[in-house]
Amino acid sequence: MKNKQTKAIVLLSGGLDSMLAVKVLEEQGIEVSGLVFTSCFFGAETAKTAAEQLGIKLKVLDFSAEQLAIVKNPPHGRGKNMNPCIDCHTLMFKLAKEEMLKGGYDFIATGEVLGERPMSQNREALAIIERAAGLAGYLLRPLSARLLAPTIRGRRPQLALAKKFSIGKFPSPAGGCLLTDPGFSERLKILLTKEPQANASDMELLKYGRHIWQDKILYIIGRDHEENLILKKLARQNDLLAEATDIPGPIILVRNYNGEELTKEKTAGQISEFLIKYNNKAQGMENLNIKWQV
Repeated sequence: MKNKQTKAIVLLSGGLDSMLAVKVLEEQGIEVSGLVFTSCFFGAETAKTAAEQLGIKLKVLDFSAEQLAIVKNPPHGRGKNMNPCIDCHTLMFKLAKEEMLKGGYDFIATGEVLGERPMSQNREALAIIERAAGLAGYLLRPLSARLLAPTIRGRRPQLALAKKFSIGKFPSPAGGCLLTDPGFSERLKILLTKEPQANASDMELLKYGRHIWQDKILYIIGRDHEENLILKKLARQNDLLAEATDIPGPIILVRNYNGEELTKEKTAGQISEFLIKYNNKAQGMENLNIKWQV
């Protein structure tokens, strides 16, 4: 009787470490599939590119709603910004466990390296995550298999492995999550103060434009043509969209979080002021004709 081949899911970020984890396992004859998470705070394009380069299957799982609930109330706190890394990683592993059981995989592997990230990859954090996700005995970290003692945060060992496995293209080491970005995090803090029930649609708006709050009304001013087009796409039914008819310039999206109806009459004066202030071609003008888009 032929022995069943061991199968593993690798959480594939697309960075060098997760790519190396795939190669290390394949070298041992293990069949590897990739799993990547995507949300309103980060995408999966890097992982898709890596999976194609590695020649493995990749499942993309959107966990925006589940992650957002954790962002609002993280049991293990946050990092320097709005990043609840320990709780986010725990959630990922819980969902990965479901995929492991459904797909008949033998274990889950990651490219985590002990000590490489201060918050989520220290010894205590790794233990918390594994225990909370219910993955004791089913979680392998190939790059840390011999390193369960404090290590330096250098990249030399990984680069040597990359050369060994002929991995020539990989992104530079950097966090791709917007929750680690100071500017985005500040916008998010303000939004959650104004609207604790903010959803993924609200998070998406934080990525674009110039933001100006007046009480619980948010004015988002497009900074270029591309952002103008994006704001049009992101507008919800009760939002207002406005631009000047006299000269080309920004589009302004207005979203109201105070529960009252948002009317053109109430906002026209403020919108006209912003359309002039944030358009070099409108300097010196006292008024602009406004075109409303529904």
